[in-house]
Amino acid sequence: MKIVLACLFLLIMPFLAQSSELYEPIQTFQADRSALSRKYSNHLSEEYFERFGRLYKNWLDKVQNLDYAALSDDGKIDYLAFRNYLQKQLFFHEKEFADYKEVEDVKDFASELEAFYIFRRSAQKPNAKAIAKQFTTAQRSVQSKLEKLKETTPYTSWQKAELAANIIKELKVTLEEAYLFYYDYDPSFTWWVKKPWELLATSLEDYEKALTDHYENTIVKDDGSGIIGKPIGAEAIKKELEFELIPYTALELIDEAEKQFAFCEKEMLKASQELGYGNDWKAALEHVKNTYVPAGEWPGDVYDLAVEATQYVEKHDLITVPELAKETWRTKMMSPEAQRVNPFFLGGEAIIISYPTSTMTQAEKLMSMRGNNPHFSRATVQHEIIPGHHLQGFMNQRHKPYRRMFYTPFWIEGWALYWELNLWDKNFPGNAEDKVGMLFWRMHRCARIIFSLNYHLGNMTPQECIDFLVDKVGHEYANAEAEVRRSFEGNYGPLYQIAYMVGGLQFYALKAEMVDNGDMGEKEFHDFIMTQNTLPIELIRARIKGKTLSKDHRTSWRFLDKNNW
Repeated sequence: MKIVLACLFLLIMPFLAQSSELYEPIQTFQADRSALSRKYSNHLSEEYFERFGRLYKNWLDKVQNLDYAALSDDGKIDYLAFRNYLQKQLFFHEKEFADYKEVEDVKDFASELEAFYIFRRSAQKPNAKAIAKQFTTAQRSVQSKLEKLKETTPYTSWQKAELAANIIKELKVTLEEAYLFYYDYDPSFTWWVKKPWELLATSLEDYEKALTDHYENTIVKDDGSGIIGKPIGAEAIKKELEFELIPYTALELIDEAEKQFAFCEKEMLKASQELGYGNDWKAALEHVKNTYVPAGEWPGDVYDLAVEATQYVEKHDLITVPELAKETWRTKMMSPEAQRVNPFFLGGEAIIISYPTSTMTQAEKLMSMRGNNPHFSRATVQHEIIPGHHLQGFMNQRHKPYRRMFYTPFWIEGWALYWELNLWDKNFPGNAEDKVGMLFWRMHRCARIIFSLNYHLGNMTPQECIDFLVDKVGHEYANAEAEVRRSFEGNYGPLYQIAYMVGGLQFYALKAEMVDNGDMGEKEFHDFIMTQNTLPIELIRARIKGKTLSKDHRTSWRFLDKNNW
């Protein structure tokens, strides 16, 4: 046993050595949050909001009371990242609590119901006859509220109506868990409560459905595209950018995206002329789309492209690629359902490949094949595997893994996009068709900034976003629709789509500061970043430059101001 423990210690010692003084507090916070989340399962209840508000405030106090000056360099970075994380969680938690309070009267009948599921946690035998009476009384109250709903003032937006409906949905789910804890295990409870619960559950379902449609049509829910997202507005965008340590406004970022797009168009014209299409770069784009390969051959081609990208970065000594990282990545095929929101690749340890299936129409098959042609894909396979997402994930598991809590898409997607910029500079495109493929994706990332921010600012509808991608970038319509659906209905934060290009430009600017001026070698630069795990890139900049930030640091790195595109 002693030998086993000694060997285990030797295995984990390198991970402990690279951890800062904040390792244990960060791990403890995550354990606290997970435990409380399992305990307080109704996330749309006052009990939940109050308890998690205390959690974030207590931990924020603990962190801010640390002796910042006494921390190591990594400790200071972790302090700033942890504090920023807690401030962000608390800010949006309180915002969600305020939204909840605006509509919480939809369950003003539920105090005894909530007392029942709280009592259930004690596992004590309930007063079944009293519970049956409470359920019956509550069911009558719900029916009364349902009947009077048409006479009450509708909510001012569909979002409020949806929140009200979800409050009732979460109440029912939590009650059902408590009910099933006793049902059939407690004969008395089953005899008294079975019928009242069935009636109450049906009424709650009816009430939830009615609330969903109880709003004035002053804010369009569906513009005809069938894509229903939740624009968050200018103030929330401003706060999101602050917490990501991005010192620019939404309008400034849109302006930068338009400048980047102009650069891409200029380069597209060169590639178009090289292919013999003159200034009609969209004709050149059509030519490239039609280089698609037959179904069945494509997965093997994708594999070969991934190997080529890995060999390229190793041949040019750009980054360290562990042998196990090369050994362990895999391939999968994207389901037809998933292709509705992910018409291209997804990546990580497995690259997930989109291509037609028998369930698609002929038009859908053609759009999928044209959108996943070899030249488009050569520009992004390295984004997904090596040196992109697979290598990121591989290294994140092995270097400061506790920092994964600070997950930011500006690091995740920004790093992968940065390689597209870097490889363009190194003439990675083998011919004009490859250039068109790389430029198409670069245009798309610019377009993501423009359409997603404008959507959240209330300036564009989903249908306008689709049309923008088709007209401005040259997307196949179905692929554009899937991209917009992914942006607004997928499990992504409101800044996720801008994080590709903006994060990429952060890394690109940092490379200019550290490598292009001769302070570091390029491989040394890339390897260092891979040891830092996911952090706001401004904090990585401070660490790599050996710069000590103040305890009250606020974002100040204007990484776009010296852009020479």
